[in-house]
Amino acid sequence: MLTKYLPAFIILSLLAEIFGTVGGFGSSVFFVPVANYFLDFQAVLGITALFHVSSNITKIAFFKKGIDKKIILTLGVPAVLFVILGAYVSKFFDPVILTYILGGFLVTFSLLFLIFNQLEVKPKTPNAIIGGVLSGFSAGILGTGGAIRGMTLAAFKMSKDKFIATSAVIDLGVDSSRTVVYYFNGYMKMELLYLIPILIVIGILGTWIGKRILKYISHEQFRYIVLFLILGIGIASIVTNPG
Repeated sequence: MLTKYLPAFIILSLLAEIFGTVGGFGSSVFFVPVANYFLDFQAVLGITALFHVSSNITKIAFFKKGIDKKIILTLGVPAVLFVILGAYVSKFFDPVILTYILGGFLVTFSLLFLIFNQLEVKPKTPNAIIGGVLSGFSAGILGTGGAIRGMTLAAFKMSKDKFIATSAVIDLGVDSSRTVVYYFNGYMKMELLYLIPILIVIGILGTWIGKRILKYISHEQFRYIVLFLILGIGIASIVTNPG
């Protein structure tokens, strides 16, 4: 099926990368639903992890001046630890139920920050740790945790460059870790490895286009874009869930 619809897959993947860059939380929140139309769920997890490794290396290269080392430690380390746990237990859970839970969570919290726009999460270590735990576990078990991490970083009201660069560094650690677990779970399908060079090119091109778009967006506009994208992802997760 994928070979037949490869051009459509490439175009949709590029759009996912552009939106993921503009939103600042990576392409997996868009790429996973796209890939799910063409591949089985376990194959989606495997190919998403590989795609994201190359995509995040590109983002780090483009936005490296904004890296926040403290957030990487307080949010990133818990994310890496819990993505390993999530990836390991992914084979034991029904992804349909988990997708409903994730969708409901994203809709609730994005609406909360949109309606009460003065509400903010204090950039304290406990809040960063909670965001890291939730985003890491979600990434491991569902293939995407960037929206939760993005919501945490958006609540901290970080600058665009700091938001994207820091998120990419954390995501690189998360994806490298879960790639190993997915491999031992048997999610890496040899017949799909031809997609890797295609996705690497998509990652570079999509990140470059996304960075160009960001030049015309203010900090406040950026925050609202992130929250609206997360709201859309949450609604789409619920509406398109095959369950």
